[in-house]
Amino acid sequence: MDAPRSTTASTETDGAQIRRLIDGWAKSIRAKDIDGSVFGYAPDVLTFDLVNPLQNVGVDAVRRRLEDWFSSFDGPIDFENHDLKITAGDGIAFSHSLNHVRATTKQGQEIDMFWRATACFRKLGEHWTVTHTHASVPFDMESSQASLDLKP
Repeated sequence: MDAPRSTTASTETDGAQIRRLIDGWAKSIRAKDIDGSVFGYAPDVLTFDLVNPLQNVGVDAVRRRLEDWFSSFDGPIDFENHDLKITAGDGIAFSHSLNHVRATTKQGQEIDMFWRATACFRKLGEHWTVTHTHASVPFDMESSQASLDLKP
């Protein structure tokens, strides 16, 4: 298999298309817009999320997760992608970033956390489609607790 292209005009266009998708998701998350948050997801997307279960299959599972997540907050969600990197090749691509959320839960708990995010894409026709996402936080091996207070 050839190495992913990184300097051709096609790859730059592909990277720009993927960046627009990711920017659109961030905007949709801030607006608590479920349809916009799953735009470009494959019907059979495989997701590894921060919360149970171990994995989910399908865009409907992502929708349900977003409904639960959005409804857990009182007021706005401040969401950003940091250190976003995109690598696009011949019909396949991936991105990784550190994602940051600040919000207040309906119970009044202030959330201010970063997590790691990776997305895998396939190009179908002229459009990039998300086929897999993985979100994670590191954990402290001594306490076995998630490290939710880390900052880049």
